[in-house]
Amino acid sequence: MNFVKRAGLSLWARKGRTLTTLATFLAISAMVLAGVLISDATARAEQDAKRSVGAEVNLTMDMDVVSGGGHLQAPRIGATTVDELGALPQVQKYTYSAWDRAILKGTSQLVEGGPPDPMGPGGTVGMGVLDTSLLPGFRSGTFTLLSGKHLTAADKDSKQLLVEERLAKKNSLTTGDRITLTGNDEKATADFTVAGIYRDPRPGTETDPEYGINPANMLYGTVGGLSALSTAGKGPLQVGEATFLLQDADVQGAFKKKAKQIAGSALDGFALDANDKAIQQMTGPLRSIRTTATVAMWLMSLAGAVVLALLVNLAVKQRRNEYGVLLAMGEKKSKLIAQQALEIVVVAAVAIGLSSLFAPALTQSAGQSLLGKEATAAERKINSWQPPGPGSTGLGEGVDWDDKPVENADPIDEITVALSPGDLATVGGVGLGIGLLATAVPAGTVLRLTPRTILTKGT
Repeated sequence: MNFVKRAGLSLWARKGRTLTTLATFLAISAMVLAGVLISDATARAEQDAKRSVGAEVNLTMDMDVVSGGGHLQAPRIGATTVDELGALPQVQKYTYSAWDRAILKGTSQLVEGGPPDPMGPGGTVGMGVLDTSLLPGFRSGTFTLLSGKHLTAADKDSKQLLVEERLAKKNSLTTGDRITLTGNDEKATADFTVAGIYRDPRPGTETDPEYGINPANMLYGTVGGLSALSTAGKGPLQVGEATFLLQDADVQGAFKKKAKQIAGSALDGFALDANDKAIQQMTGPLRSIRTTATVAMWLMSLAGAVVLALLVNLAVKQRRNEYGVLLAMGEKKSKLIAQQALEIVVVAAVAIGLSSLFAPALTQSAGQSLLGKEATAAERKINSWQPPGPGSTGLGEGVDWDDKPVENADPIDEITVALSPGDLATVGGVGLGIGLLATAVPAGTVLRLTPRTILTKGT
């Protein structure tokens, strides 16, 4: 009799064993498929998050290198070099900045609040920026441009400012008005045009942690205009930091490599750091449920494989006489093994087909529930972070500024499960591999014996 027909008759005759094997395979395939589906869904969500956030690389002072000699000296890099890096194909947008003390002259006054005169009478921070729209405050939506326009690279050599609304109100400034500033050396003076007025929601009592001033007194100006107030402003424009927004997060490595080739020793004292905090914050729950699903998948698969191996081993022992008779009648051992394998393949195929019908819906429901819990926990952790008090660095309170949450980067709390042919192929490969291995080992052991030995030993 053809071994294919024998396999069909065997499955039908042993309905109880067939259903038990089918249930075991169904559990294995459902768990493997669930793990694969969650892995694919979280991977797609992570990729979408990367595309929405983009990739940011910051050129900042390398504290380890700069302070290695026992003294701290802030490095500078030529603006022309940064422009070359900004022209690389991996870069979507870029900006750079340099700051110095700026002193309000004439009748202009600073907004009261915060430490008294942290930079001397009338002194505040003049931050020269190539593109103010790329400042973290504006990108996150914390700052709001109330009137006027952002400063861009086209304004680099002009003398224009963005003024915070409280400072503008105190000095009755509107867009288009002029304000006089003096540089840190208290010699160079220039008139600046108010290009725009913005809102910083931080209260005046909340001292800026980096510069120690009332945030209402922060001035953002063109890099060329503010550098002209510095004694070093006569030479080529030098900047202290830069930000590059890349086309895609996957090109970070290529950008860093090319940047080092172009800038060379100009990068001494600087570090090129990828600012992926937003992506990490958004995708934290995704990584958590993927890990959980993967562990559960493998544990269930291993447990199912053990049960399946026991079932198959028992079935093979029960069929010793059948094997002995068939071998005595001249049937080839290879066909007996092929029959056993075919029975497993048929059961596995039915189990995988059934699991593909209900597993995606169950995975969507279970994965969404699990992700919701992880996202809620992550959100609570983000909301619980508190900055140190005014005038404090946070060191005494154990507050690490690196742990400060990124604004407008809420943890992802939704995934979409979708079944693809590749997912079925993966599940099929795992299931068939487990089934064939569980079948071949005990069957091979029996079939190494002679028909006489098999029949005389009995069951």
